[in-house]
Amino acid sequence: MRIDLTSAAEIGDGRQETGRLFPVWLSPVFLGLLTLLGNLSFSQASDEKLFAMVQAVSAKRIERDINMLVGFGTRHSLSDTRSQDRGIGAARRWIEAEFALISKRCGGCLEVQTQQQVFAGERRIPEATEVVNVIAILRGTQEPQRHVIMSGDIDSRVSDPMDFTSDSPGANDNASGMAGTLEAARLLSQYRFPASIVFAGLSGEEQGLFGGQILAAHAKQQDWYVQGVLNNDMIGNIAGLNGVISNTTARVFSEGTRPSESSAEARIRRFTGGEVDSPSRNLARYIDRMADTYLTNLDIMMIYRLDRFGRGGHHRPFNDLGFPAVRIMETNEHYHRQHQNLRIVNGVRFGDEITGVNFEYAAKLTALNVVTLASMAWAPAPPEAVEIEGMVSASTTLKWRKVTGAVAYKVYWRLTTEPQWHWSRALGNVDSVTLENIVIDNYFFGVASVNEDGIESPVVFPGPIGRFKR
Repeated sequence: MRIDLTSAAEIGDGRQETGRLFPVWLSPVFLGLLTLLGNLSFSQASDEKLFAMVQAVSAKRIERDINMLVGFGTRHSLSDTRSQDRGIGAARRWIEAEFALISKRCGGCLEVQTQQQVFAGERRIPEATEVVNVIAILRGTQEPQRHVIMSGDIDSRVSDPMDFTSDSPGANDNASGMAGTLEAARLLSQYRFPASIVFAGLSGEEQGLFGGQILAAHAKQQDWYVQGVLNNDMIGNIAGLNGVISNTTARVFSEGTRPSESSAEARIRRFTGGEVDSPSRNLARYIDRMADTYLTNLDIMMIYRLDRFGRGGHHRPFNDLGFPAVRIMETNEHYHRQHQNLRIVNGVRFGDEITGVNFEYAAKLTALNVVTLASMAWAPAPPEAVEIEGMVSASTTLKWRKVTGAVAYKVYWRLTTEPQWHWSRALGNVDSVTLENIVIDNYFFGVASVNEDGIESPVVFPGPIGRFKR
């Protein structure tokens, strides 16, 4: 990745804090950057790989996959499971076959599997019904228990959530997210990473987020270190019902404090902050940074909210168990194309048909996922046990526990009202830093780990609120 040569801005901040000038070559910023300059050529190579991934995403392949999924007529979770060409069963078998084909082309690099659980007595699943996920795992070479996950939804629905016979194309909701997940698997299977990458087709979303519950529970039971979940739900629409047409923005929804937060953690947060610095929020900031660095004409709108009003998505079951997870989606929704029977009323067309999908836009958001997954899986894990000190002091000290694969670390800070990290200081292979004359009360702070190629992890906010690993 690119090394951010922002020493002038950082020195400027230091001058403001200290009230005195000092030579650039003695600045901690400059000295810290020197520790990474030897890796500059490697960072350039990493950049080239990530830019190449963006260019390799194919809108044509995504269009083909969305057409295939739409062609199954309905993918309702209660629909036919035996037919070879209609219903949820045919759709999930095709997805499994696609993952298997991708794996064959990379010499068997993917572990393709299904996960199933029977649900009954639920509001939208009254009778016993088997909900089946299809997942493919690109196993990590050094830290296979550390996982980054990209998910899309297999199922679809019409106006009545219990109507499993009517045609329900689900082109944008959510064949777009599922097609993007398949395309990401095609591209990333050509590389190897220290951490594992999971490509997940989740079922039962429209009936109660059941597929996400299955995978999240599996991750918990298998003691996965889930570093981040990128849930892609509707990534193909650019024309909103509000009249806005734009292919240059996307939204990332992220929750604040974990629902599993203890009363002791809540007390710490009350006095030290962290409401906007949960792992999910810093995952969202990481995604925003990837867009700014590698994508053309894509601005991320970070939404500080679990999801849209009265709506839900498959990132929530992961959040429920304490895992960092976000929802990536289009900015402008067209509600006539969501959860609607196919019909025309007073000249207005309703239904989630393929004509409402912009494949180039879906490819752009898929590329965002690809570079984010690759960067997190190549980077070391985020620093652990990050703590901060500096009460009634002119300086701030951060400490952390080193992680596997990190050869350097980077400390970040920002004003408490700013959404994105503003200042940073590159460090060597150390486990603490004191920021002289930078007052703890005036900023939020965090630490990222850096590998030998200059690729960084997401930033970790100090204390239990910010910890990625639970």
